[in-house]
Amino acid sequence: MQAVGNLLELSEIGRDRMCLRWVSAAEGQLFADYVKEYSDVIQEMGAFDPAEFKMPLTAVATALSTRRIRWMLGMETKLTKEGNVYNEILKEDDYQKVLLTVIEEEYHDGLILEALSDGPRAVKDIAMQTGLQVYTVSQRLGNLERHSQAAFVDYVGSTPQFERIGR
Repeated sequence: MQAVGNLLELSEIGRDRMCLRWVSAAEGQLFADYVKEYSDVIQEMGAFDPAEFKMPLTAVATALSTRRIRWMLGMETKLTKEGNVYNEILKEDDYQKVLLTVIEEEYHDGLILEALSDGPRAVKDIAMQTGLQVYTVSQRLGNLERHSQAAFVDYVGSTPQFERIGR
């Protein structure tokens, strides 16, 4: 759930828009208390318009569906308690830093792919549409090209254009 919270924070939707509590069916009053508490939090945050956050929501969903994030989440215990293939145990803080980097990169890839879903775009246009830095877009486009998710298609004048591959 922390990964989802990190993605909601990155997307500026806000981590507080998500809440998970474990409650037994026999704990009706506790459940009601949690619902009331969370309803108050949501009411304080104000209405959420999904249309306003279409691109970030799509990027969050795309990032959560990647093998890379799923692998990192599935390997937490192995990496932090048992050790990797070299028998090195990763400190919890170091694992969290790596996981956050992976989450950020996959979210940026999701934003770029969403920007490219309407057709070919230049790096500068993608940066403007996503709010990412031009350097970040260039770097992540290279990764998307290596993984056959985006490709250079043509020049408009001297500006290269990129498109999304597949869907």
